[in-house]
Amino acid sequence: MSCAPSRDNHGSCCEHGHDDSPLPRTFLVAASGVLTGAGLLLQWFHAGPEWLKTAAFALATIAGGLLVFPAAWKALLGRRLDMNVLMAVAVIGAWVIGEHGEAAAVVFLFSLSELLESWAGTRARRAVAALLDLSPPTAVVVGDDGSEREVKVAEVEKGSKVRVRSGSRIPLDGEVISGSSSVNQAPITGESVPVDKAPGDPVFAGTVNGEGSLEVCVTKAASESTLARIIQLVGEAEEHKPPTQRWVDRFATIYTPAVFVMALLVAIIPPLLMGQPWSAWVYRSLVLLVIACPCALVIATPVSIVSGLTALARRGVLVKGGVYLEEVGKLRALAVDKTGTITRGKPEVVGVSPVAGLSEEEILRRAAAINSHSGHPLAAAIVEAARARALAFDPAPDYVSVTGQGARATIDGHPHFIGNHRMAHEAGICTPEVEQLLAGIESKGQSLAVLGHAPHEGCKGEILGVIAIADTLRQEVAEALKAIHAAGISKVVMLSGDNQRTASAIARQAGIDEAIGDLMPDQKVEHVRRLVAEHKHVGMIGDGVNDAPALAVASVGFAMGAIGSDTAIETADIALMKDDLTKVAEAVRTGRRAVGIIRFNVIFALVVKAVFLVLAFMGIAGLWLAILADTGATLLVIVNALRLLNGSKER
Repeated sequence: MSCAPSRDNHGSCCEHGHDDSPLPRTFLVAASGVLTGAGLLLQWFHAGPEWLKTAAFALATIAGGLLVFPAAWKALLGRRLDMNVLMAVAVIGAWVIGEHGEAAAVVFLFSLSELLESWAGTRARRAVAALLDLSPPTAVVVGDDGSEREVKVAEVEKGSKVRVRSGSRIPLDGEVISGSSSVNQAPITGESVPVDKAPGDPVFAGTVNGEGSLEVCVTKAASESTLARIIQLVGEAEEHKPPTQRWVDRFATIYTPAVFVMALLVAIIPPLLMGQPWSAWVYRSLVLLVIACPCALVIATPVSIVSGLTALARRGVLVKGGVYLEEVGKLRALAVDKTGTITRGKPEVVGVSPVAGLSEEEILRRAAAINSHSGHPLAAAIVEAARARALAFDPAPDYVSVTGQGARATIDGHPHFIGNHRMAHEAGICTPEVEQLLAGIESKGQSLAVLGHAPHEGCKGEILGVIAIADTLRQEVAEALKAIHAAGISKVVMLSGDNQRTASAIARQAGIDEAIGDLMPDQKVEHVRRLVAEHKHVGMIGDGVNDAPALAVASVGFAMGAIGSDTAIETADIALMKDDLTKVAEAVRTGRRAVGIIRFNVIFALVVKAVFLVLAFMGIAGLWLAILADTGATLLVIVNALRLLNGSKER
């Protein structure tokens, strides 16, 4: 048998210039820190011979420098003056003028900051491998004569018919041609509860079939499936997210050569053209070089970044590099997923409405007795609610599952049913009052379970009660969204695979500015791109595989750590390790403080340099004053940056 495919209606990380040397980075950074500390202790307490202190600083500089100087040399060979070149100049200059301790401390701090960023980045970008694991490697293809054969997914052609057994993953995108079942589409669409599927309904590769057996007509080859599209979107987003060059690196391409040319001109022009004494002007040129030593400028960004990353890590927020800390401080809008992010991702009973005079407890008891046979998430929610009220019940006998509707069983000698609106309607026992009740529940975006006496011989049946079930809001959501707005995020938009009615209801409860439902993963990406076009700096929070492309496209992607899929976590730039949305506001506030401190430090360092350059030209600033100014500026910049360790609270 063959089938015709239906019409398709859907149409790496930033590198930070880390040294890729095979040398043991962690050991070298630790050795540099220990040796620097030993040298400073010897210096402060005037202990031991002078050579021992010098040796400690020298070994510290070499240990940290092994991770910096090769990169600086590589940059010079490539005719670039980057952060590593600035660091090398700073360290060499400090040694030339005898500031051995400063040289060792600076190279240690810089290599430490680069190591921390490197640690954060090594785990990232394994998203494609995790996505590929969702799709089964083979499919059961049904021939025209009804025979079955197992075929590799990549070899299954469009128009083929495949059989998907209960509990199996659907291997390819397609359309149901026979059978009915509920399908867990959360890995692809993010829907909070399984979706009933009947002939004519679409299914997606990587989703999980429920209790029924399905025969599916393949409408897309493996390379064209929704899952494959997600993989492609992740790859494209990583390729098109360019590295963020630090401002200091860009400035250095002008600053460093300009200073060297200026120093050279100061040394030779006055003696050659004006007959000035060589000794005086060579000395002034050396003062210029010392003043221009970019220690404070080089340290301004790394120490601020390390402090901010450390402060957030203590609060359960993993930021995968300094570039993302800077970017989160610039966010103006935020896109959020619904299921598992705004909501708990687990259906719960939120209301019981008696209809025929029974108590809420009795309705829950009977419903749980029937549903104890089923593993459906809505059934499990009812059973859990009954147990939470300490209601005693035994599994009801004569249980029969009605695919796509509910179930029937016998309770206290009477046939009962529990099911959806369709099941009650087809039984012909829905009164206008019950219809009004059901419509009110559905208008809130909630699922429902109708309990009643099933029609049987001599009895037309009746509805006993209605149970409302919903994926409830996380406890901290309202507070978190207020804090997010207070942190400077002007717009929060919820993007959901659930229907628009459910998405809008959840958004109203949570206080979200805008809700958009019925979205596939590629449509989420388009909405995030629209937000980026409007607000420039946009964050995205998600937890599922279906969120991975949108996380990658956003300026900053947040993943809900504990419940998030591996793909979402690896694709995201920031992981909320405790699944606490209030941490988003902390990250934004810390990022804003980090950006502010970095800007202040850079401007402060440049102003100090400018002032002392003028003094040097005038012959007022001597070498000792230049050293004092450079060291003082460096220490002030470090102290200012370390303020981030005190927390992310706004002053």
